[in-house]
Amino acid sequence: MRSFARPVAIALAAFCVFINLYAPQSLLPLVAREFGVGAVESSRLISSTTLAVALIAPFTGAVADMLGRKRVIVAAMFALILPTLLVAFAPTLGQMVFWRFVQGLLLPPVFVVTVAYIGDELPPAQAAGMAGLYTAASCFGGFFGRFISGILAGPFGLRGAFLGLALITLAAALGVLMLLPREKNFVPNRSLRMALSHMVGHVLDPNLAATFAVGFGVLFNFVGLFTYVSFHLAAPPFNLSAAALGTIFVVYLSGVLTTPLTGRLVRRFGRRNFVLAAMTFWVAGLMLTLSGSLAIIILGLVLASGAGFFCQATSTGYVAISAQRARSSAVGLYVTAYYVGGSFGALLPGYAWNWAGWPGVIASLLVMLAIIAAMVLCFWRDGGARRPAPASPGL
Repeated sequence: MRSFARPVAIALAAFCVFINLYAPQSLLPLVAREFGVGAVESSRLISSTTLAVALIAPFTGAVADMLGRKRVIVAAMFALILPTLLVAFAPTLGQMVFWRFVQGLLLPPVFVVTVAYIGDELPPAQAAGMAGLYTAASCFGGFFGRFISGILAGPFGLRGAFLGLALITLAAALGVLMLLPREKNFVPNRSLRMALSHMVGHVLDPNLAATFAVGFGVLFNFVGLFTYVSFHLAAPPFNLSAAALGTIFVVYLSGVLTTPLTGRLVRRFGRRNFVLAAMTFWVAGLMLTLSGSLAIIILGLVLASGAGFFCQATSTGYVAISAQRARSSAVGLYVTAYYVGGSFGALLPGYAWNWAGWPGVIASLLVMLAIIAAMVLCFWRDGGARRPAPASPGL
């Protein structure tokens, strides 16, 4: 039983983060109706959380380096329960957005420190497998949060959906408290000042800066696609309910299948060629969503989702290879750019939605794909040392 405790605890931590991060996506049409607002206004339930994650992520690792791993993870998971409950009871959209922002502040202390825990406590061969488990649990959590919130909203309404998420978070926090072994290889008291100086160097490195831009674009497109497809499919001629919209997010499970293949495909085709090919499939998936057939739209979402996970895993690995020192802070900056992209992806395509509906959203996502493809063409190079990539921050 003891041998299963750590993997289960790590999976619960990853699952807990991502059920909360994107859960409202299947509820946004319901939010818009309840508060009498448009798509852009209701999408703030997503953008506020991803913005908070972006603001706090670079500093989380440095703080945990002073305080320890398990205590930070567990404290953040229990603290996360309160704002989740307060979202459920918030009487106005503005208050819901505020408490979603607070949720976002508490997520990096879970997922960033869990990744650090894996690197500290396990030898490289085991760490690779545990990082794969972490990524798979993240993907499943991203799906399940969207799915269960949509299912719960049917009989229990918008508030009941968030209460359900709070109960799941409580169960996950108790599981991690009981099952996660306390760290043994932790060395405290690294210099915060040195970590900040390394961050400046990373930003000034062209290869890394371009990769941060790729991360920005990847989550911009993911959040933009899956936020506004809810509005598209809730409208005529599809008229899907919140429960049906939650079910659509089963396409996210493609990440569980695709992510473990990334390393093998990169070695075969080269990092730059592979990610450009994945972007081509992403374009094809986006174009399929313009169909009037629900089945073809779902196929397009599966294709776009799988391609996005490939791009995300590849670009995260490229950060680890490109950074010559302080790789943890480089990954932290990548996470920041990534979630800033998610915040903009929740908002800017909304204006395209208001202007031209679903085709306008797809056009905005295609423009972003063209930009990040240019970054890869201009700045990425294959070769270099083969270092193991950190776990993906998740989609």
